[in-house]
Amino acid sequence: MRLMVWLSLTLGRRLSRVVLHGIASYFVLFAPAAGRASRSYLQRILGRRPTLAERYRHVLAFATTIHDRIYFLNGRFDLFDLDIVGAELVDAALADGRGLLLFGAHLGSFEVLRAAGRHHTERPVCMLMHEENARKINSVLAAINPAATRDILPLGQLDSMLRLRDRLDAGHLIGVLADRSPSGEGTRSIPFLGDPAPFPNGPFRLAAMLRRPVLFMSGIYLGENRYRIRFTPIADFSPVERKERAAAIDAAQLAYAAVLEDNCRDAPYNWFNFFDFWRAPAARPDKHHS
Repeated sequence: MRLMVWLSLTLGRRLSRVVLHGIASYFVLFAPAAGRASRSYLQRILGRRPTLAERYRHVLAFATTIHDRIYFLNGRFDLFDLDIVGAELVDAALADGRGLLLFGAHLGSFEVLRAAGRHHTERPVCMLMHEENARKINSVLAAINPAATRDILPLGQLDSMLRLRDRLDAGHLIGVLADRSPSGEGTRSIPFLGDPAPFPNGPFRLAAMLRRPVLFMSGIYLGENRYRIRFTPIADFSPVERKERAAAIDAAQLAYAAVLEDNCRDAPYNWFNFFDFWRAPAARPDKHHS
């Protein structure tokens, strides 16, 4: 990882991207489990059996967003053509001086959220993660840019909720990937791309408890050096009373799944859950949750 970071920052994005084609080819040919998941998803979203070129395009898009993470985490936003849609929604949500919850998915690049934070007068950006995932991603961030590890807030610690509340009160943008749940804890079956799929309840319960607005955020890779950052309203828990909380959570989850499906249909090669998303989480191999 450190070698790839050095090559990328030394040679530049265009030259270092050559390596990605070899990586994508390897995974298309020699990663059968991920390959089956990719074929199944593409057939579902395209309505037909995907070609080898389409399967390659899917994996290459994933490899590209991982590679571009190096530049986003090092503040090299100048290398990219970024189109931000719905920035006024962020401005409105931040008008009271407090922070905002941005729910994303394993779709496109969530690291471009940093660009959105930079766009909004250097608003600090933090990613909220389960403790085990936070430990894993911190080991990667330490190789890319050690300073970025301070932007990860792990759940599951005694002071996690207090730290999260303090960051929201300080006006931070808090990102949450709300399409996976560790070991299938607390999921709800929701129609998604034609069949019910398990979506985690935890992020929505958290938003309701904190009584904050929630926007869906996607950073779609459009090819070359282009990304589109889009914000879509999901829910506003600010006025929701305790007795209304369950109904508000249900509505927010349905809205999240619907917006995620719209994004997948608009940019089908940006979906990066390389496992059977529609299968019960408890039945999935643990390695797919990393």
